[in-house]
Amino acid sequence: MAAELKGVGIGAGYFSQFHYDAWRRIDGIQLSAICDVDAGRARGRAEEFGIPRWYTDVEEMLDAEQPDFVDIITRPETHLELVREVARRGLAIICQKPLAPTWQEAVELVREAERAGVRLMVHENFRFQPWHRQLKRCMEDGLIGDTLHTIGCQTRLGDGWQPDAYLHRQPYFVTMPRLLIFETGVHFIDTYRFLGGEISGVFASLRKLNPSIAGEDNGMVWFEFANGARGYWDACRYHEADCDDPRYTFGRFFIEGQRGALWLDLDGTITYKALGEPSRVIDYPHARRGFAGDSVLATQQHFVDRLRDGQPFETSGAEYLKTLQVQEAVYQSAESGTPVRELDAPQ
Repeated sequence: MAAELKGVGIGAGYFSQFHYDAWRRIDGIQLSAICDVDAGRARGRAEEFGIPRWYTDVEEMLDAEQPDFVDIITRPETHLELVREVARRGLAIICQKPLAPTWQEAVELVREAERAGVRLMVHENFRFQPWHRQLKRCMEDGLIGDTLHTIGCQTRLGDGWQPDAYLHRQPYFVTMPRLLIFETGVHFIDTYRFLGGEISGVFASLRKLNPSIAGEDNGMVWFEFANGARGYWDACRYHEADCDDPRYTFGRFFIEGQRGALWLDLDGTITYKALGEPSRVIDYPHARRGFAGDSVLATQQHFVDRLRDGQPFETSGAEYLKTLQVQEAVYQSAESGTPVRELDAPQ
């Protein structure tokens, strides 16, 4: 049996509930403490998930607990300093996205971990959703052929049309100057890279429908892949999907290759159709537990597995900078009104 790993969490906001629920379901993990600047929130989360101790000071917690790894679940503007503090102690890190408010800070964050020689994984859970893992398996098994043609998705979340949109769950969304792509689209960029390979060009049109918020909430993004495939993401947080839980799959996907197509519906159903043949449903397990098919559990299990076997994280800091490079190109394209095909590192 693998040796037990001891971890601590930083952050007790809305999304932390999914992290702490997942940690207690992973074998060989002891989450000994959590920390939040708000004592009431820290105490509440600790009591909710049976975590032995809570703190309001990060350094005090790290000194007292001596963990093997740290889970950072705080606002993006706090990440760089937290990673710096944890990295200087030589501890492994899993850090929520958005990784940092700017490209420059994200690069510095990754470099801090590299200079300290610590392992850093970005908690990017969309690629770990069970339907995306199954779609990838279907593609690798050759169901749609070995030449990818198109990846597309329509996303309608319906949580952004109200005058008080976002205030009850993640109120800081209201004042973010970048919203749809920075907070949500980055998930899809990473997932498209996972499914289709590296992205070599983008064209984007973004706009704001809700006048009560600062950032964009509606957009169309077109992708060119290095392998010649094309993709698009048609996204809106303002308008609603025709289902009870649009945050289960976060959209309807389709993937086309030279031999057929795969479709993902809002309830997690995957349908396959070979060219010239009847369609059929692909059977695979997916559970309505935790967040989006229990993808937080799958993400954190990957982190633990790679800590134990020493293999690379799928979403290491260096790997995730490739996703952020595409994100920055999307904003550049939307601002200029022209395609961006040279994805050099942003200045």
